[in-house]
Amino acid sequence: MKNSKTNHFDLVYQVVRLIPRGKVTSYGAIANYLGLKSGARMVGYAMNASHTVPDIPAHRVVNRNGVLTGKHHFGHPEEMQQLLEAEGLKIIQDQIQDFKTYFWDPNELEARL
Repeated sequence: MKNSKTNHFDLVYQVVRLIPRGKVTSYGAIANYLGLKSGARMVGYAMNASHTVPDIPAHRVVNRNGVLTGKHHFGHPEEMQQLLEAEGLKIIQDQIQDFKTYFWDPNELEARL
């Protein structure tokens, strides 16, 4: 039987898979959507472990200010930025420019997971 941590991770991954190409969301927005009591930190733990799960666009999850705080969990330090730039986002000094334009709020989904 899966423990609750694994179940939380699975829920986080379900939300992350819904982030549209060219959009990003934050750890806190995902936690808020899922009602996770441990909040953004739990989402961060899930994202750190996501390299073992296929089809997780982890590069689309950033901190609440649009900073690429998870970049050191990718194959090389520039990979997260390169993936986002390939989707049309502009990043300067590890921060997404015009962050509000690219922010995707999972709370705007019509049906909860």
